[in-house]
Amino acid sequence: MAGRFDPLTRTASRGGRVDVPAPARGPGQSGGKERVWVPDGPLDLGLTLGPLRRGPGDPTFRVAPDGAVWKTARTPAGPATLRITGTGSGTGTGGATATAWGPGADWALDTLPALLGAADDPSAFVARHRLVHASHRRRPGLRLTRTGLVLESLIPTVLEQKVTSDEAYRAWRRLVRQYGEPAPGAAVPEGLYVMPSARTWALIPSWDWHKAGVDAKRSATIVRAARVAARLEEAAAMDLPAAAHRLEAVPGIGPWTSAETLQRSNGAADAVTTGDLHLPGIVGYALAGDRDADDAAMLELLAPYAGQRHRAARLILLAGHTPPRRAPRMYRSDIGTI
Repeated sequence: MAGRFDPLTRTASRGGRVDVPAPARGPGQSGGKERVWVPDGPLDLGLTLGPLRRGPGDPTFRVAPDGAVWKTARTPAGPATLRITGTGSGTGTGGATATAWGPGADWALDTLPALLGAADDPSAFVARHRLVHASHRRRPGLRLTRTGLVLESLIPTVLEQKVTSDEAYRAWRRLVRQYGEPAPGAAVPEGLYVMPSARTWALIPSWDWHKAGVDAKRSATIVRAARVAARLEEAAAMDLPAAAHRLEAVPGIGPWTSAETLQRSNGAADAVTTGDLHLPGIVGYALAGDRDADDAAMLELLAPYAGQRHRAARLILLAGHTPPRRAPRMYRSDIGTI
C-alpha cells in the first residue's frame, strides 16, 4: 500500500499522508527552471506526494517549514532536484509552482503534471461504504501520483519486504547517503541526495548490504533488478497487467512488491496490495468488522471498487479505523550489528 502503516503507533501513516505547511510568502528560488501547473480540481500536496517519502528521514524527500516539498529523482536525462509549492494552502484548490535543477530538470518539469496526479481521474471513484464515503469527502485533494520512474519506487519497496518500516527506512537512508550523490541546485536543503544509479546498486558489495541491515535475499533481488533496469523502466508506460508481469519476471519480485511499486510509478488506481501482513485485516475490519480477513476476503470486499481498489484501500487507511491490537509486535532485528 502506498505509504506504510505503522502498527506500533496505530496511525494512518500508511495511507501516504505527509503534513505540508501553508506556503510562506517570500522570494522565489534562483538559478533553476520554473513551471506553474494548475489542476482541474483540488490538489493536496501532502496526500498526493506523501507515498513517495520513505520514512521521516528520507534523504530523497523533504518538507520544508516554508511549505515547499523537495524531491530528488534520477531521471532518464540525469539527476534532478524538484521544489514544489502550492499556490494556496497545502490542501487548497490552487495549483503548484515547481523549480528544478540539474541535468534532469527539463524532464522533471515536463512530467510535473503526472507527478501531481494529472493522469488520475478522481471522478471515476464512487464510494460504496459509509466509512469510505466519509474519508473521500474529507480528502478532495487526493490524487494518485505517477512518477514514471520504476526503479525509484522498486528498490525501497524491496527493502520493505518482510521487515518493519523502521528497518527498511534505515537501510534506505544509509545506502542512499553512502552511494547516492548530493542533490543538484542552489539553496538545496542540507542532506538531500539523489539515489544511486542502477549500475551503482548492482555493484554495492555484500558487506555494505550487511551493514545496512539488508539480508542476502533482498539485496540479491535489488541487484537482479538493477541489472535489467532499462527493461523494468519500460513498465512505466504499460498497462497494469503487463507492467506487473514485467516486474514479476525478476526473481524475488512478487505481487506485493509489484503493486507497491506500480502504485507510485504508474499511478495505478487498481493496484491493490496482496500478500500484506496488515492490510487485509484493516480492510476487513473497516468494511465488515472482520479483523481476521485474508487476501481473498479483502478482494471480495473491494470488488465494488474494481478499477479503483488502490484508491479505496488508501481512503480506508487514511480513515484510521484499525482493529485493536491483540498480537505481539513484529520482532525488530538489525543484521548490520551482527
